[in-house]
Amino acid sequence: MKTIISCAITGAIHTPSLSPYLPVTPDEIAEQSIDAAKAGASIIHLHARQPNDGKPTNDTKIFREFLTKINSESDAILNISTGVALGMTLDERLAAVKEFQPELCSLNMGSINFNVARAAKADVKWKHDWEKEHLAKSEDIVFRNTFKDIDYIIKTVSDFGTKFEYECYDVGHLYNLAHFAEHGIIKPPFFIQFIFGVMGGIGADEQAFNVMKQTADKLFGNNYHFSVLGAGRHQFLIAELSLKAGGNVRVGLEDNLYLDKGVLARSNAEQVAKVKQIALDLGREIANPDETRQILDLKGKDKTKITLS
Repeated sequence: MKTIISCAITGAIHTPSLSPYLPVTPDEIAEQSIDAAKAGASIIHLHARQPNDGKPTNDTKIFREFLTKINSESDAILNISTGVALGMTLDERLAAVKEFQPELCSLNMGSINFNVARAAKADVKWKHDWEKEHLAKSEDIVFRNTFKDIDYIIKTVSDFGTKFEYECYDVGHLYNLAHFAEHGIIKPPFFIQFIFGVMGGIGADEQAFNVMKQTADKLFGNNYHFSVLGAGRHQFLIAELSLKAGGNVRVGLEDNLYLDKGVLARSNAEQVAKVKQIALDLGREIANPDETRQILDLKGKDKTKITLS
């Protein structure tokens, strides 16, 4: 099967002072998304930011600005986050998915101590007052995704025909996914994202990868597709492990600001091009958006509500 490359364009963790290349405005997010798709990404994973200071937001007007532009200039699959940002309510997190009913959205499969406080100690000149506090306070925040929360998201989003990318930060999240499957609340095949290297979740090495893959195999058999993301410096190591095992990959400035050690990525497209070359060198073929839609059984971009009006 061909390799699906996802690209997470901006996220809600990294802040503008950490990299001048992090897209913030709707035009920047759209431009980098379109370029990432041209470089080989068939799925574009999206968060929104306030254009004046880069602070994460759930404002659907801002989402619409970049979603419509990407949709008009690219055939990529648009994957809207339901995590959105640490500290938001469940309804705030769901606002953009309810408004635009995309082909794909993320679904976090368990609560996690999502700690990125180390980034607050970066040796940078902070451009905006909110940035350092935003990073530092993650040391005392639980990214909440209770069973009731997950059930609510599933039942809300399923009515739209939107499929899920199931975000699993640790082994227990795979068992949570299996629970919902066993009760018939969700049905296979599942598109599962194994997430490695976030403090509070599973580590990022070959052993951790094998544990996640073997557990998923035991729980879901052949009824799932998997992708991986490695946070920070682990990005390309984890991607290569996945590619060698027949899996898919995610890159992007949401997950890692660097292209190589000490070298900031100047765009999301640079990371896509690098992981695409790794895949090709390993003999993998890259799926285009239509092939990805077929693999994941998505409804098609014409059945979303991503429109100009």
